[in-house]
Amino acid sequence: MIEKVTPELPHSSFITDLAIIMILASVVTLAFFKMRQPLIIGYLFAGMLIGPLSPIWTSLLPEGQEFMGFGQAGLLSDLGLLNIFAELGVILLLFVIGIEFPYSKIRSIGKVAVGAGTIGLFLTLVVVFFVANMVGLSFLDSLFLGAALSITSTAVIVKILEDTGKIKKESSILVLGVLIVEDIIAVILIATLESVALVGTVSYESIILVVVVAGGLIGGTLTVGTRVIPKLIDRVAATEHKEILLLSVLGLCFGYALFANVIGLSVAIGAFLAGVLVAESKSAEVSKILSSPIKDMFVAIFFVSVGALMNVSELESHIVLAFGIIALAIGVKFGGAMLGTYLFRQGRAKSLRSAFALAGPRGEFSIVIVKTGVDIGAVSSFLFPLVGIISIISAFISPFLIRASDKIVAKTGEE
Repeated sequence: MIEKVTPELPHSSFITDLAIIMILASVVTLAFFKMRQPLIIGYLFAGMLIGPLSPIWTSLLPEGQEFMGFGQAGLLSDLGLLNIFAELGVILLLFVIGIEFPYSKIRSIGKVAVGAGTIGLFLTLVVVFFVANMVGLSFLDSLFLGAALSITSTAVIVKILEDTGKIKKESSILVLGVLIVEDIIAVILIATLESVALVGTVSYESIILVVVVAGGLIGGTLTVGTRVIPKLIDRVAATEHKEILLLSVLGLCFGYALFANVIGLSVAIGAFLAGVLVAESKSAEVSKILSSPIKDMFVAIFFVSVGALMNVSELESHIVLAFGIIALAIGVKFGGAMLGTYLFRQGRAKSLRSAFALAGPRGEFSIVIVKTGVDIGAVSSFLFPLVGIISIISAFISPFLIRASDKIVAKTGEE
């Protein structure tokens, strides 16, 4: 392992990497806030620039200084540490997302959101899978890519809708319902794909086993868990010690993630379900306020680390594929959302606005899905930077798509 970034700059400690990431995250946060762009995209882009796999270091560092055969060493050179940061970020990200989804909210999701969300997601997954397979990608590469590009980024969409003042529109409420459905399906997809990938091929027995185990964990959580854990959290909250409450909910988060991992599922599904349990407590809002700053910190660390782990130079021979996949994913997701809302008899204006919003950005779950495949060696490494680039480009495109929907709806004479 490399000991120095340059002869003058030692690079061997946990603190060094963490300091670089946090300084960079603070600068990126301010810059992208001023540019009114999603912070996630800034984190990814920054990570790509400073990571050990970034081609930018070829011109800055002495010739022949390579890192594990991938190229020149960047400011962040410890891949193992970056993976640890990313794993912590995934757990905390999914945990806080879970706090947004109490069981009552999950049950109250309208049939339109469930139907339209499911149709749009799986139509995109299937079409991208078959097209990717046709252009020469392997079965598992195509499967993980299809799954990754079928999930719309909740973080990016919510940010855009808030910034444009559309968050309370009727079409936006439908979009938010669809996003909830997609997030829940994404968590189950991660667990299923991970198990399928470990088997190495599609085995109906393994899929059934994963569905049964995941169903048992989800069912047990929503029945027994929601009756026991929230009461315990409220008893802890009754002590009125914020530190104890914070440690308790984080203990539940990591404990549930560990339990999910032990029974063969992804840590993501465990962290998400832990958040759902916290959401059922009377102190859910306090728990969210306490844990959100830690989540924000580790989400920043997660996306910078993920960006740093992406070998952008691998995209040289896949750049045409990247733009083709972006166009395909946006087009199919738009068509799937329109089909779903049409089948559930939504108005033309509402359908158009929803479809344009859902068609655009890919983000957090897309990256988590592909990273899961790369980590277990199931998919080609170039998919990682490919999905990163797609997430960045699609997020930049999304505001233009939403503005286009306004113009098209205005021309139809409907509102």
